[in-house]
Amino acid sequence: MEFSEETLRTQLVKYKFRDLTIEELKNVVKIYPNFRFSMDTYTFKDGSLKDLLNFSGTIPVKYRGNSYNIPICLWILDSHPFAPPICLLKPTINMEISVGKHVDAHGRIYLPYLQNWSHPKSVIIGLIKEMIEKFEEDLPLYSVSSSDEAKQLELLSYIAKITTGETDINSKTMVGGQKKDGGFNKVTVIGAGDLGIACVLSIAAKGAADQVVLLDLSEGAAKGGTMDLDIFALPNVEISKDFSASADSKVVVLTVNSLGNAQSYLGVIQSNVDLFRGIVPAVAHYSQNSVLLVASHPVEIMTYVSWKLSAFPKSRVIGIGCNLDTERFQYIITNLLKAQTIGKEAWIIGEQGEDKVPAWSGSNLVTRHQTEGVVNDNSQEQLANRAMEVLKGKGQKSWSVGLSIADLIESILKNKRKVHSISTLAKGCCNINSEVFLSMPCILGTNGVTEIIKPLKEDKLVAKKLQSSAASIHDLQQQLKL
Repeated sequence: MEFSEETLRTQLVKYKFRDLTIEELKNVVKIYPNFRFSMDTYTFKDGSLKDLLNFSGTIPVKYRGNSYNIPICLWILDSHPFAPPICLLKPTINMEISVGKHVDAHGRIYLPYLQNWSHPKSVIIGLIKEMIEKFEEDLPLYSVSSSDEAKQLELLSYIAKITTGETDINSKTMVGGQKKDGGFNKVTVIGAGDLGIACVLSIAAKGAADQVVLLDLSEGAAKGGTMDLDIFALPNVEISKDFSASADSKVVVLTVNSLGNAQSYLGVIQSNVDLFRGIVPAVAHYSQNSVLLVASHPVEIMTYVSWKLSAFPKSRVIGIGCNLDTERFQYIITNLLKAQTIGKEAWIIGEQGEDKVPAWSGSNLVTRHQTEGVVNDNSQEQLANRAMEVLKGKGQKSWSVGLSIADLIESILKNKRKVHSISTLAKGCCNINSEVFLSMPCILGTNGVTEIIKPLKEDKLVAKKLQSSAASIHDLQQQLKL
């Protein structure tokens, strides 16, 4: 709805400080005339509903020489301006969210300005100004390319073949519920959001497990993808709301995230901790010999939380970490930059997100690079920088992460002893003395991590970055209530 002070006054009749709110929104519209308002229903973390003002529009962001109009939505609370708005991205159908320091997987925006909100110093115009500054450092949205859409169609086509029996996924003979060639491989995926469903489809597509249980912890009737999985039943996929359905799983994947209304980053993490407190002990009880694979955000801290709450050995609690980034990094170096590597010794390690670090293991990484005959540290650094630039343009869409998770599960269930860059307890690595989880190259098998590949090639800068990530993660962990 276009800005009308009279209409707005009528709609904000229940707002405690209506006049102050209207005056502030008028000032915003003077600078950003594309903003529109409407009264809509907002759902809070505890499931309660409230009619709030939805103030939506686009903000101009310049990124690497290009201009973008980023769509956002501000939910104005009825205690405004003494409480900050709830800020969200509003991606269109051809946009994907780029998870980063200030944006989570659900598009929720977190900024220092929100955390330090104080009337009358804090105003929406100031909030938007800081939002633009942060987004110009790290663009929060990217467009879905036609090639990405084609890959999704390819995956769906493969899944369609599964349901019609055209693959050999179920061809192994079963005797009394056990395979002739080993034990029954059961995987439980906790969380029926986009990532949870992407995991189920990817695991089914790879034929990595004999049974997949999707544990849907949401309240009410099945909706969206969960309902579709019920309708178009996949073989060996079970949907349940009962923790006992996860019993005797070889791998349990945690994809859930709290959808709370916390304004600070610490508050969001604490909401996830509170959520995990009711989940991890239960699944640990029903699957005492399982490997816990954490995909919830932030993955390093939530893997640490899962380790503490489960009381499992450190080898059997891992996070997805930088596995997807590493696979892409190695692919870019080998196939796009035409640099051959020995044993795939290029890795992305450390903290997932913008603080990830490219690193090498071994001594003679590059054996051929188009016109370069001599390999040294400078050429490796240049190669890494070029690969990282390409990698920055790749978002972490649910289906991409789902495929990466299925790859990890296959390594575990088939005891492939393949090396993956996953979140593992990093204490003792690179002079890290605290109990924090960071991505390191790990040999992965039936019992989780069997060995961390160390030391990496000596690099003081890499070690310094890992120590910095460890310190910031440890500081946040110390503030959490487990």
